[in-house]
Amino acid sequence: MNIRVLIADDQEMVRAGFTMILDAQDDINVVASCADGAQAVEAARRLRPDVVLVDIRMPHLNGLEVTRLLAGPEVTDPAKVVVVTTFDLDEYVDAALRSGAVGFLLKDSGPALLVEAVRAAAVGESLISPAVTVRLLQQLSTRSTARTPDEPLTARELDVLPLVARGLTNAEVAAELFISLGTVKTHLASIQAKLGARNRVEVAAWAWESGQVGSP
Repeated sequence: MNIRVLIADDQEMVRAGFTMILDAQDDINVVASCADGAQAVEAARRLRPDVVLVDIRMPHLNGLEVTRLLAGPEVTDPAKVVVVTTFDLDEYVDAALRSGAVGFLLKDSGPALLVEAVRAAAVGESLISPAVTVRLLQQLSTRSTARTPDEPLTARELDVLPLVARGLTNAEVAAELFISLGTVKTHLASIQAKLGARNRVEVAAWAWESGQVGSP
């Protein structure tokens, strides 16, 4: 699998660094490098990369606006957007995920986590920097906006749900519950369908909002 990536960041050194890291991987190819949000939206719509990495603060259109235009609720064929930023601010994380981002990564997370986030997004999984994952999603547990699923979740789906909400990958959920990777994917697909969720980040958010995640 060759993962085609678009990078959008107003700092040339950041774009060059990310490109060097990602292009060094056998399965990843950077197809575009954009210095502002408007350019990123145009290039993403034209090139249809597998994953789009966007910074929050950019000229013309910021990263949240770019995310909404490429992956928001009104987008028919949403792109897989990962927000990569210096700013560890809860309002940014929350807004990014609600705008359709499938991941949120801090720039100081390191090369390995950057590569992992791209690969996760490419296969429909998500990765949020461990520093912000639980803190952010726990805040959602104080809200009362969780919608009722179209049909009740099964007991096994309720086993899978909190693990996904804590940021575990499908493989980690499978190991935790002693089930196959395919079974995890089946349960997760069923959960998403019942919740009307577009990705596992929305599933995780619902789990915290509805009080389905207890203390570790």
